[in-house]
Amino acid sequence: MKIWLVAGEDSGDQLGAKLIASLRDLAPGPLAFGGVGGEAMAAHGFASLFPLDDVAVMGYLPVLARLRTLLRRIRQTVDDVVAHRPDVLVIIDSPGFTHAVAARVRRRMPDLPIIDYVSPSVWAWRPWRAKGMRRFVDHVLALLPFEPEAHRRLDGPPCTYVGHPLIERFSELRPDAGDAAAREARPWSVAVLPGSRRSEIERLMPVFGETLARLARTVGPVEAVLPAVTRHRALIERLAVAWDAPVRIVAGEAAKYAAFRRARAALAASGTVTLELALAGVPMVVAYKVSRIEEAVARRLIQVPTIVLPNLILGRNAMPEFVQADCTADRLVDALAPLVTGGQARDRQVAALERIDGLMRLPDDEAPSRSAARVVLAAITTGT
Repeated sequence: MKIWLVAGEDSGDQLGAKLIASLRDLAPGPLAFGGVGGEAMAAHGFASLFPLDDVAVMGYLPVLARLRTLLRRIRQTVDDVVAHRPDVLVIIDSPGFTHAVAARVRRRMPDLPIIDYVSPSVWAWRPWRAKGMRRFVDHVLALLPFEPEAHRRLDGPPCTYVGHPLIERFSELRPDAGDAAAREARPWSVAVLPGSRRSEIERLMPVFGETLARLARTVGPVEAVLPAVTRHRALIERLAVAWDAPVRIVAGEAAKYAAFRRARAALAASGTVTLELALAGVPMVVAYKVSRIEEAVARRLIQVPTIVLPNLILGRNAMPEFVQADCTADRLVDALAPLVTGGQARDRQVAALERIDGLMRLPDDEAPSRSAARVVLAAITTGT
């Protein structure tokens, strides 16, 4: 069987690598792979058509600057799929690139099953994309449990929840007895997550610093631990110098998860990190700031009542969020202090976080990559 995989950035490369391993484990016979991937997929013997960096571009201006290269790589990828005539095409995230490939392949190979691994956020903004995807996607593999219902409601392609990669990391996220004791010990540990993008960090670091200073005056000394994104560590260290509150900056995923396991509470930018904190059982306050232009666009396009992933999974706003003008030190410390000291607000959030496990786990605790592989192999058999 020939399976073509097309990723467009590092996160898709990681998903593709695990998918290759699971496909080889579950397939009844030998497999041949082709398409576009990165270093993680290459470690499984995958030969990419060209370097992933050629298409791993985000943001309007970077895309415009490399538009000629991107269009050339789209054409090259489509021609490669058509030339090899695989049994299935799996596009992985990065819809700006992968959807352009899939739409062109569908016109030239209308009977080829095409699977989209990672649903675009059609439930949050530009919902009309879901119905439009039906023209070139036969099945969507969702990472979040509410996405199949969203595609059904929006008349999108058939969609199956195959699990988020984070559910494979429960053992790294969950506190042991020693970590649980540390969560109760003074000084309380507070995880601080100001985002992974430069613009997020620059907007949130000042207000987070002021929040921590006020928190210490309200509840007593706290140990602030900030897991820094490696590429922005120098920026974070420079901005943290202006804080009146002490902070310990750590780097690396192991250090981040260790901080989560011991954290009494967290102050976090909206993003995937809120899901990591939820799976670690850390009560949190979520904040976000964007430019005025981005805010104006978002107000017109965003279709959901919350931007916090755990809230979307739970179907209610259990984690408080403070966005734009509401993102002030006064509001943040008022919400964060009760999570640190304890009481009804903390108890309610802890109870909500405990529900996340059951909503995200797969039957028999199957790994997401194996669940995804089963759908891919079934598409080869049925043609859809």
